[in-house]
Amino acid sequence: MKKLNFLTLFLAAIFLLPACQNGQQKDQQSSEKQYISNAPVPGWSKDAVIYEVNIRQYTEEGTFNAFSGHLPRLKELGVDILWLMPVHPIGEKNRKGTLGSYYSIKDYKAINPEFGTLEDFKSLVDKVHEMDMHLVLDWVANHTAWDHPWITEHPEWYTKNDAGEIIPPEPDWSDVADLNYDNQQLREAMIEAMKFWVREANIDGYRCDVAGSVPVDFWETARGELEQIKPVWMLAEDEARKELLEYAFNANYGWEFHQIMNAVAKGEKNAIDITEYFQKTDTLYPYGAYPMQFTSNHDENSWNGTAFDRLGDAVKTMAALTFTVEGIPLIYSGQEAGLNKSLEFFEKDRIEWKESEMTPFYQTLTALKANNPALWNGAAGGEMKILKTNAPETLFAFSRKKENNRVVAVFNFSDSSESVFIEEGPKGNFIELFSGKETTLPVKGVLLQPWDFRIYTQH
Repeated sequence: MKKLNFLTLFLAAIFLLPACQNGQQKDQQSSEKQYISNAPVPGWSKDAVIYEVNIRQYTEEGTFNAFSGHLPRLKELGVDILWLMPVHPIGEKNRKGTLGSYYSIKDYKAINPEFGTLEDFKSLVDKVHEMDMHLVLDWVANHTAWDHPWITEHPEWYTKNDAGEIIPPEPDWSDVADLNYDNQQLREAMIEAMKFWVREANIDGYRCDVAGSVPVDFWETARGELEQIKPVWMLAEDEARKELLEYAFNANYGWEFHQIMNAVAKGEKNAIDITEYFQKTDTLYPYGAYPMQFTSNHDENSWNGTAFDRLGDAVKTMAALTFTVEGIPLIYSGQEAGLNKSLEFFEKDRIEWKESEMTPFYQTLTALKANNPALWNGAAGGEMKILKTNAPETLFAFSRKKENNRVVAVFNFSDSSESVFIEEGPKGNFIELFSGKETTLPVKGVLLQPWDFRIYTQH
């Protein structure tokens, strides 16, 4: 009986083995598939650089029409996607400061009269498109102002406490009320509002505020409906929920990398921490999706200090890093003019536009990005390979390759000089970006001054 059982089991195992293998292959394919981003990718985003626009602080007038006068300058700067902070009317109830927060939305289908009219906005979008740039709107789906009509017309669309009172998303966010996405009617109304701006104003996508606090399936539905109107590009203000990148969003925030850069500039972390970050994220991001890399944005500038405050002598170093590592780089309003003050968030506080060495510096970086497919975004760019150096705590080096294009970058993340030796890596004749000199690689004995860097390109 034991022999019969053994024989039976043996034969059964033989017949079942192919089925098990097929099942394992399907499971493996399924596992691999979940790390591929299925979000649509508009062709114009492949080599794009983002520029965040703070309309209120951009000009003395603080209007769309006044801002449009800067478009030729921004085209010359080399940016591609203009991200406008929210343009909607701002709530007055529980308002913070004199002018309130852009992110306290009173009407999703209207324009803040301080900025101009709907026709002014449409005209701005048209001018942006005429210059072969694109415009995305900041969208606040997580909460509304306390005087949004939905508060009285649809109180069931909001999150309530045990006493039945509508509450803010966070105690400190006292000027806004939290929306409840368990309600299907809310979802439909929000998607219709998002479709309005794509359909009526021809915008090119959205940067979505606190996207991780809104259900993933909502964003996936919204993206699908927007795509029926035109191809769009989507950025999530989130880093933790990578599932947002599977179908809904093309990019998210590189918050952790931003914080690492700040810490490296202060001597609290070093090049090893940067190496470990990219080794980790290489396995976390769905293929084709990518983080937005930045040294500043509206939150960082207003609440945590300017890039100069946080990065000191490493300002240019870290900016160059954001343009060469995997991800899409961001320039915040005024950075190209050496913005060296924290802009008021709830008050008028105009950016001072002046001549600055940062302008040609950023122009060089945007041209580097555009002219080197190895540095393009997502699947359009080349994989980043970290290179071994003679001083792993202070020196960070990597290469990226796409077809015949190769880029090699070497950074000194310390306040002392370092001689760089890279034993292995790309070989041949390269052009160094800022000097224009032809150089033979691999790097051997190149002296880098404190916070110095070299970027080598080959076509």
